Amino acid sequence: MVLETLLILPFVGALICYFLPSGERSRQQRPYVVAGVGIVHLGLSICSIMTCEGQSLLGGWLVLDPIGSVFILSMSTLYACCAIYAVSYLRNRPNSRNNIFCTCLNLLLGVSTLVFMAHNLGLMWVTIEATTLVTAPLIYLNRTPLSLEAVWKYLLICSAGIALALLGSFFLAYAALAGESAAHSASLSLEDLLLAAPLLSKAWLHLAFVTLLIGYGTKLGIAPLHTWKPDAYGESQGLTGALLAGGVTSCAFIAIIRVTMIMHAAGEFQFAALFLKGFGIFSILLAAMFLIRQRDFKRMLAYSSIEQMGILILGLGTGGLGTFAALFHMINNALSKGILFLAAGNIHRAFESKSLDRVRGSLRIVPWSSALFLVGFFASTGSPPFSPFLSEFTLVQSMFIGGSFVLVFSFIVFLFIAFVGMGQTVLAVTQGDAPELSAKRFRDSVGTTMPIVILAMLILVLGTYTPHFVTQHLKTAARYLETAQIGRSP
Repeated sequence: MVLETLLILPFVGALICYFLPSGERSRQQRPYVVAGVGIVHLGLSICSIMTCEGQSLLGGWLVLDPIGSVFILSMSTLYACCAIYAVSYLRNRPNSRNNIFCTCLNLLLGVSTLVFMAHNLGLMWVTIEATTLVTAPLIYLNRTPLSLEAVWKYLLICSAGIALALLGSFFLAYAALAGESAAHSASLSLEDLLLAAPLLSKAWLHLAFVTLLIGYGTKLGIAPLHTWKPDAYGESQGLTGALLAGGVTSCAFIAIIRVTMIMHAAGEFQFAALFLKGFGIFSILLAAMFLIRQRDFKRMLAYSSIEQMGILILGLGTGGLGTFAALFHMINNALSKGILFLAAGNIHRAFESKSLDRVRGSLRIVPWSSALFLVGFFASTGSPPFSPFLSEFTLVQSMFIGGSFVLVFSFIVFLFIAFVGMGQTVLAVTQGDAPELSAKRFRDSVGTTMPIVILAMLILVLGTYTPHFVTQHLKTAARYLETAQIGRSP
């Protein structure tokens, strides 16, 4: 019942938030429902990993495998912190109706959990498209012309990518029909595709992989498929930005992982690696270029996210130790983006601007949020002692072992450029003389800073003393990905 409750709980929370009667009392109660769902879901995620890993539901359509459990724990941790933050955040918006916002927050957690457990590529496609639909109202919360434009870009570009992913799924199913064995029928079951992988038509398999990578890569936001990100991240509030950058992108990443598993099982990983490495290093390069002299600190976070997605794809394409690094970096990205976006959201609310022309000296206005913003900057750029340093260092080590010296050199140079570019913007925001602001402007509070402190402590602990069970679970997930042993842990 633990696994079933894990899946059902967010949807029950969404129904409660939606059907609570209108009124001031219900407006105050909904954020607590969101926080309660987030905290309980995190507890259930931990229990599920400890007791239910390997179990399946709905005839094998949903399976809690080692990879899915890593993603669920990462998403649930980020969501719980964001949900706690939402209580104070929504209290400071007394004139805002929050029924749709709170409902969509719970729905996002629910459909993300389905994505991470989906073992049917058709179901995975439907649930990933659902994450697009339920996050659109979150981006539009401020109801400004710019936020409306951002929503339309997000919906149109991501939907175009999802349409390509559907076409790629059909190509993958047809690869079984056109393969060497007539005994295999077209199927989108991950188990069936992995079993039939050596017999799949190589031409159709290659075409399917490229199409799926482009399709889900659009949702992931890798370059040059990233054009929705600067607007969506720039116009959404910090809470939504954190969930987009640390949670929704993970949904697209696990879809690419599932397809890469099939390429491994078919013995075609080298073909996949060329595209993964190419998209990965190009994303890091493009993000580094746009991070230089960035005047909008929330758009800066969008380009930082593009860089991080490039690192994930590059690690997946490197294989071996790089696969472990990619999975570890996925967790680190979720935590560090939670710190950055929530802290940036507080700074934005204090200054009522995200432009460097008006935002400066934030350490004097919102000292806690600004200090945490600095912590998030150093963490996300791979500075020790934070855990992204370990995952990026592991990736460099993996590329060295593979003899990819040019790739290693390019990777380090591009990361350095990104560090300098982000540093210019972050220091401009936090340092200097603060302008005169109204006493009624937003100020730090326990409710809006404590969740960020928790995320910062987690990323520091993972960087200074990574618990043994975390390392072992990541190793198990990495081996599972590359050996494609369905139904049992390696």
